[in-house]
Amino acid sequence: MAVTPRVGLFGGAFDPPHNTHVALVRAALAQLRLRELRVLPTGHAWHKARTLSDAVYRVAMARLAFEPLGPVVVDARETLRSGPTYTLDTLRELRAEQPGTEFVLMLGTDQAAALPTWHGWRQILQLAVVAVAERLDDAGHAIAFDPNSLPDLPAGARFESLRLAPADTSATDIRQRAAQRQDVTALVPPAVARYIDQHHLYRQPDEH
Repeated sequence: MAVTPRVGLFGGAFDPPHNTHVALVRAALAQLRLRELRVLPTGHAWHKARTLSDAVYRVAMARLAFEPLGPVVVDARETLRSGPTYTLDTLRELRAEQPGTEFVLMLGTDQAAALPTWHGWRQILQLAVVAVAERLDDAGHAIAFDPNSLPDLPAGARFESLRLAPADTSATDIRQRAAQRQDVTALVPPAVARYIDQHHLYRQPDEH
């Protein structure tokens, strides 16, 4: 019997990509039986109050952070769209491009709980499996997500668990540290740290 190929999808601002993102990608490659993992830097983040760094920088940093990890492709399609970035649009495009592929959408527990606020969330659950990154607490116990907590959960919605070790890396903290010219090499991949420094990212304009 032929095995249906599985492609993971990991979206985010990646402003910047940091070590917890890297750990999630490594865990997904190890646990989810993926043929490929696509990292999707967001374009216009309608749900974020702040303005993101230029997509050119975020895509470049994502490639430095993730592509050395294995069968990972940084897919910049969402940064090339005008208007808000919607996961549903991306899933529909990918399904048309790769018929017969099972797509696995990787989310954190907070994002999974917020799914009902997403554009077309019920259609998303018809087009993809959702792999929820369940962090372990300090005692090693999973902080579980219950899909049945979602209102009017569509029939046939599929969820899987992705286990992650405890981590508290924050992109906001990294940006603040970089703005103050503090060392961020312990928080991001070395190539990303060099890129941030070389391009003077997150500093005030008069500090270049």
